[in-house]
Amino acid sequence: MLAARPKTLTGAAVPVMMGGVLAWADAYPLRAEGNGFSWWVWLTCLLFAFIMQIDANFINDYFDFKKGTDDEHRLGPRRACAQGWVTISAMKKAIVATTLTACLVGLPLLFVGGWEMLIVGAACVLFCFLYTTHLSYWGLGDVLVLVFFGLVPVCITYYLQLHTIGRHVVLLSLACGMVIDTLLVVNNYRDRDNDRIAGKKTIAVRMGERWTALLYFVLGLAACHMGLVFLKVGAYCSCLVPFNYLFLHAHTYRRMKRIKQGKALNMILGDTARNMFIYGLLFVIGVVADVLIGWWTPIVVLD
Repeated sequence: MLAARPKTLTGAAVPVMMGGVLAWADAYPLRAEGNGFSWWVWLTCLLFAFIMQIDANFINDYFDFKKGTDDEHRLGPRRACAQGWVTISAMKKAIVATTLTACLVGLPLLFVGGWEMLIVGAACVLFCFLYTTHLSYWGLGDVLVLVFFGLVPVCITYYLQLHTIGRHVVLLSLACGMVIDTLLVVNNYRDRDNDRIAGKKTIAVRMGERWTALLYFVLGLAACHMGLVFLKVGAYCSCLVPFNYLFLHAHTYRRMKRIKQGKALNMILGDTARNMFIYGLLFVIGVVADVLIGWWTPIVVLD
């Protein structure tokens, strides 16, 4: 259970929540014709995202231990393999089991979205491995977050419902990726000294303490402002309600700057995970409010 890192599942939930509520809102006028939102498709996307997140955590635990990254100098939460709680053999079996389970769970989506979903699923599995083994050491982790916690889950969750993708979906998927990337930024901010020694060239290592902290704040700010796309069509709640996230984000940013380094930054990691879930929840509330009030404009008009 500890190796699965349950607290990180919010990062898997938020993109599916956002893509799902966008699809629900655009499909809402079609509900009387029986062509509305499919809850079983949405729940399948959510379950697939959860299992892939757990799979990624197992892979990260295993390969970081093998590389020697998780040593006695680690500042973050303790890892299962490094602590001896889970044997290497057991972790390898867990990785195989979760990978196969994710593939089986995602299989029904092929009948909804077509064979292209096979490529999406294969890419998710492939980059689960590539992130820990190579890409995180090259400083490309943030790019992967934007793609696999933003563009892919939000857009695919939406596409599986309406079989099209609009500009508003792409913009909101990038906003979602930015908010979730704040979790990786603060993680790398905490580990910047150890990562520098380990040869891990994260953005925090490349940019340094001051600019990485600023990046953390700018990501949240930019994500909220991308929601202004809804202003031009009068969806005021979808645009303005998520801005409440900025109060929490700014407060967490100020605390992070005061702490600067050490294990105390783990509290900032927890606060950031809470903040990004609240951002997703606020967006869902805003969209639902717009639909019920009658302010929501479907994709056909917006695009």
